[in-house]
Amino acid sequence: MSTSTQIQLVSRPVGWPEPADFRAVQVELADLADGEVRVANEFISVDPYMRGRMIDTRSYIPPFALGETMGGGAVGRVVESRSADLPVGTLVLHQLGWRDVSTGPAAAFSRLPEPPAGSESSVYLGILGMTGLTAYVGLTVIAGVKPGDVVFISGAAGAVGTAAGQIARLLGASAVIGSAGGPQKVELLTSRYGYDAAIDYRAGSVRDQLRASAPKGIDVYFDNVGGDHLEAALDVFNDGGRAALCGAISAYNETKAQPGPRNMSNIITRGLTLQGFTLGNYLGYAKEFNEKMAQWFSAGEIVYDETVVDGIDHAVDAFLGMMRGENIGKMVVRIASAE
Repeated sequence: MSTSTQIQLVSRPVGWPEPADFRAVQVELADLADGEVRVANEFISVDPYMRGRMIDTRSYIPPFALGETMGGGAVGRVVESRSADLPVGTLVLHQLGWRDVSTGPAAAFSRLPEPPAGSESSVYLGILGMTGLTAYVGLTVIAGVKPGDVVFISGAAGAVGTAAGQIARLLGASAVIGSAGGPQKVELLTSRYGYDAAIDYRAGSVRDQLRASAPKGIDVYFDNVGGDHLEAALDVFNDGGRAALCGAISAYNETKAQPGPRNMSNIITRGLTLQGFTLGNYLGYAKEFNEKMAQWFSAGEIVYDETVVDGIDHAVDAFLGMMRGENIGKMVVRIASAE
């Protein structure tokens, strides 16, 4: 492998990103130095948080640099090695992102076990990776789900949402309610992912639908959306309710400041706790999560879905499709070199 196809950000989007904000380049690969490895990527991840990194503003993670290859999660196999720690054939996880071939020091790559039977390596970008860990941390560490809680999850048909609904049930929630866009996704929430009720945010007021779905209120809200979903949760929270604020995708592509919920006073009168979090501050819970998820996964108590787009040249299409809600479960790009 002498070249690598890589996707770079060339302009900072205003509003919705456009294909013209990106470019594909061919990069000549140098010979490996001592301690380096070369990895043929099998899958790369596209995620909502990447939209925030396209803006040059203060955040929890540096913005993507213009004219440089975009980072992010990827899995692949070592095809050339000058490191005894990672011999040829080793499956690895890394954050070098949107490229078909990755080269770097062995320390930049983490060894992975072979995926469970019936799964591809992409599972380590989703339910057995950061996606599943995000859902677990939000529910356990941030929101402190207890047996008997009623849990509401927005963006429930996405990568984190499909994991969060199932984990909430396994943690003892008495009812799990999810929101999604469109009848197909709503039906999947109850038929496949174990949700007790699901609301279609495109079909009417989220606030009214949630009130009808949770007549006794909710105790926990896992927020992937913000906006009208957060306002709806504040409306039906029971006293002492807790919210884990993971994302606010409803505002990611807006060009004007969006109004906040009109019922923020409920935080005071009902003694609510709302806490935002980013996973990088909670990676110490990975071991606990891996042990529990391995048990649930092997027992058949967890299901997962992926929306797969083929080819590094279609990574931008995958990202834009994910932002438009075209995915069910985790959106990944399958690299042609994995075939």
